[in-house]
Amino acid sequence: MLVKAFVDEVVIVAGTAEIARHERCYERGGFVFDPMHYLALLERKPGALDQAAPLQGWQLPEQFTHLRRLLEEANRGKREFIQVLRLLAVFPLQLVGAAVLDAIRLRAISFDAVKELVLGRVEKRCPRLDLTAYPHLPRPAVKTTAAGDYAVLMADVAA
Repeated sequence: MLVKAFVDEVVIVAGTAEIARHERCYERGGFVFDPMHYLALLERKPGALDQAAPLQGWQLPEQFTHLRRLLEEANRGKREFIQVLRLLAVFPLQLVGAAVLDAIRLRAISFDAVKELVLGRVEKRCPRLDLTAYPHLPRPAVKTTAAGDYAVLMADVAA
C-alpha cells in the first residue's frame, strides 16, 4: 500500500488500484472522513451506526431518517438501513432518495424494495416487487377481462 500526499489531497493506492482520495487537512489532529468508505465496516458492526465518527455531520435527505425509523419498527433495523446507504456508492443520491420515497409511499419497507425501485428507475422499467416478503399486505385480486365486457362501452356510442 502506498500513500501519496499532494498539496491539496491525499491518495491511497494498493498495487495499481486507487483505494481512496481525500481532501488534505492541515489542521493539527484533524480528520477528513468519507462516509462511503466506512459503510462496508458498518455492515459487519451495525451497532456502531449511531456513534460512527465518519457519519457525524453527513447530511442525508429526511426520507432516509424516515426509512430508518420504519425499518427499525419492522424489526429489520440498522443492517438493512446500512445496505440502503451502500446503494449510494453506486447510484446518485437523488436516485436513491427518490426510490426511498417511493418505497415509503408503497409501504414496501426493505432494502430489497429500495434496490428494486432504484434499478427500475435506472433501467426505465416498472419495478417488480416480490410481495412474498410482506405477508401483512393484502393480496391483489385482478380479474381477467372478457371481450364482452367492452360491449358496454360500445352501447353508449350506438345510442
